[in-house]
Amino acid sequence: MSEKKPLILITNDDGDTAKGINVLTKLMMEIGDVVVMAPDGPRSGQSNALTVNHPIRFKKLEDKPGLIRYSCNGTPTDCVKLALNEVLHRKPDLLVSGINHGSNAAINVIYSGTMGAVLEGCENAIPSIGYSISNFDPDADFSAFEPYILQIARQILKNGLPYGICLNVNAPKAAIKGVKIARQCEGHWTKEFARATDPHGRNYYWLTGYFDNHEPEAQDTDEWALANDYVSVVPTKIDMTAHEYLGELRGVMDAIIR
Repeated sequence: MSEKKPLILITNDDGDTAKGINVLTKLMMEIGDVVVMAPDGPRSGQSNALTVNHPIRFKKLEDKPGLIRYSCNGTPTDCVKLALNEVLHRKPDLLVSGINHGSNAAINVIYSGTMGAVLEGCENAIPSIGYSISNFDPDADFSAFEPYILQIARQILKNGLPYGICLNVNAPKAAIKGVKIARQCEGHWTKEFARATDPHGRNYYWLTGYFDNHEPEAQDTDEWALANDYVSVVPTKIDMTAHEYLGELRGVMDAIIR
């Protein structure tokens, strides 16, 4: 790895063989040296989960000029921690996660393993970006999204991000009209489980559901951008404190505050 080129760390939650991470790796090699540390299988919905009940292991899959790839039996966040602590010779100039097969817009950001890895990079003061597309097809076509991925990465490499802020970037499945800087849409998942019965008469459940957009008319959200064929870019924070409620909460808790 060259000391003169940007060092880019890549991970995902779809696993090391997913098309999305292979496309992202190809793109990032255009702008820097790349180290990939990815789960050895799908880890969707893992958020910031850590492996604590069994040992974590990783192995090298490929080593060539400008690219080293590793596979890990842990979560996306494990992958970032391992790379930073055990593999990399210096702090990355950029961390990118994805390209996720499926949107991580709106409330999905808190469940996403893709974004869990991004938040881990952010917490370590690394400019970090999560890329997702609204397409679950394992052979999804990323070609329309690719120029935007490169442009956004180059801008963040050049300008950086404030500490504690990362980017959640989502692309529509359809043709892309452009980019919208957006906020996270308010909404929640409903009818989240499909129930069935096994041959012994016992119920079992598959996670499913429908996203209920609480503000479908708002034109400044990530969901609106995606529905109208724009790439959404949402600045996302690791500080989850409700700063606007601190004063009111002090009033509510006045009797017990010492």
